[in-house]
Amino acid sequence: MIGANEGLVRTGVARLEIVREHRRRLAKCFVYPRGYGQAADRLTLPGAVVLLDGPPGTGRRSAATMLLEKASVAGGRVEELPSSWEEGNPDTSADDRYLLDLSGVTDADYPAAQRTLMRYRSLVEQCGARMVAVLPTGLGWLIDPDLSPLVVPLERPRGRAVFSRYLRVRGLAFDPDQLATDELTHMFTTAPMRELSRLGELVVQARDSNRYGSRFVNWRDEAVAAATNWSDEVSRHLRQHRSVPERALLLTAAMTSGASAETVLASAHVLLDVLRHQPDETPRLAQADLGEQLEVLSLEREGDGRVRFRRLAYDSAVRKHFWENFPDLRPSFRDWVGRCMELPGLRTEERAHLVARFAEQALSTGRPDDLRVLVEKWTRSSAGGRLRAEAAAALEFGLSHDEYGSRFRAQVYGWATAARISPDLARVLIDVCQQVMAVTHPEQAMVRLRHLALRQETTAGDAAAARSALLELARANRRLYRRLVQRLLSTGTTGLGTNMVLELLDPAELRIVPPWQEFTLAWRATMTAKPAAVWTSLVRHWLTALIEHRAEDKVLSALLLAASGDRELLNLLYVTVCDWAARAPAATSTDTRAQRDDRSRIADRFCREIDLVQGVGGARSGSGTRKARENS
Repeated sequence: MIGANEGLVRTGVARLEIVREHRRRLAKCFVYPRGYGQAADRLTLPGAVVLLDGPPGTGRRSAATMLLEKASVAGGRVEELPSSWEEGNPDTSADDRYLLDLSGVTDADYPAAQRTLMRYRSLVEQCGARMVAVLPTGLGWLIDPDLSPLVVPLERPRGRAVFSRYLRVRGLAFDPDQLATDELTHMFTTAPMRELSRLGELVVQARDSNRYGSRFVNWRDEAVAAATNWSDEVSRHLRQHRSVPERALLLTAAMTSGASAETVLASAHVLLDVLRHQPDETPRLAQADLGEQLEVLSLEREGDGRVRFRRLAYDSAVRKHFWENFPDLRPSFRDWVGRCMELPGLRTEERAHLVARFAEQALSTGRPDDLRVLVEKWTRSSAGGRLRAEAAAALEFGLSHDEYGSRFRAQVYGWATAARISPDLARVLIDVCQQVMAVTHPEQAMVRLRHLALRQETTAGDAAAARSALLELARANRRLYRRLVQRLLSTGTTGLGTNMVLELLDPAELRIVPPWQEFTLAWRATMTAKPAAVWTSLVRHWLTALIEHRAEDKVLSALLLAASGDRELLNLLYVTVCDWAARAPAATSTDTRAQRDDRSRIADRFCREIDLVQGVGGARSGSGTRKARENS
């Protein structure tokens, strides 16, 4: 999972770089669990499928990612597959590596997920690719006998080694004896790998804050306290402050930590309103002022007016406490966050932090639908487009989540294929498909963008944006180009689909060598569906690309095959080539003379091939081709 601080759509950070950095960091910090070597050996064979099993917290997903990264080859891809089957088969090749994460699948959903796994296995074996699947814990008794030989059990890595590696990678020097405390020893033995990584990050935060001394032991103790002690401390804190206004201010300060005091107070008032708390009838000047309220709750108002807790990561512990111990109020907390986004004093950065903190709690307590509700709320017409960035960020947190990512991808598909969605939601979906899903799930992103581009209900602007995003993906990836052409041609070549096929044939925007079979089919469909004036201009562009060495000679073969069997198309192609040759620039220099010669050579060759296809004997010279054009 890409964490809450990794940089998202709303920040404009290139997500591909985020994912790459995440994998590079994982490679540096990764400690091999027992069983990893056996899985790696199996992946050396073409068509290998490995199923990873093990108790929760073992780091199975990280192990799967590392296995696939180590087994990857130049020009291949590492892609995550959906746990439920979507449109068509994945376009697989021997260089591809696939991850299938079934760790969050329930026993009720497992039979369907296993059928999907077996279909993927068949495809991977047929093409010689590799796949690693993460199995759900405790469902071994449901595994099909045909899959049992593929299971590799993983054992928990040594916790001390994991923690030490993380600290060294982050540049923290320490004495091994400084890790021999009772608290750390217990955590090394029992804590999941993700908690040990979080503990290491807390040590780094303590060092970087310059608030907890300059020695490793100080940072260590503060981090351990934040990871192990704050839960009890928060419980005691709340027992001392039972009034609704105090607790509302405490939760608000935790959710908006780092915001101005005025913003914290305004957000607390919104929470009290959502909870329908009756206001205090005491005159305001007779009540405690804001400074006194903050001091009573052990909150600091710094010199710049921002409000923070004094202890490391205490705000995180407060948030966790409220979500875990007031489950009946979670819908109210969701509605409160939704309303807070409309506060005029909440700055862009503060809204971003609030979305991240809410997403963390909603997903950790098994309420992914709370994110869906807010995404829909923030993209309604009544929101006026003001909260599109926050909706995109919330959706990205869901898409990036290990357990719920597949659920959110399915939700995006549902929205993309729905009868009606708001224009703002359509724009958010286009953004997350292009910038988030396309990085790790490119084929799924393409499916959703295609539906958005071809929707009859989509506004012209949104359809154009979806089409632009879709074409950008296809023009940079041969596999996606092939898939898009196949899909567009299989659904008919009229209207928007035909226009999109035409755009895929423009050499000016293409950043790949096109897959020739689909390139040829696209030309055939375009030649038969579009007026000659439309496609002949593209033919001239490709011929020019040939003499400028921006295209391969296979372009000529593709054009010839596309027109083959249709005398009218062949004649039009012939005339187009002759016309292009006749438009050569005047030979005023050595370069232009060479270009004229190249044009004449290509035109003569192409016209001879057209003649042969039509059964016309003899070869024409350059002047002959021009005369043929004049007489046609």
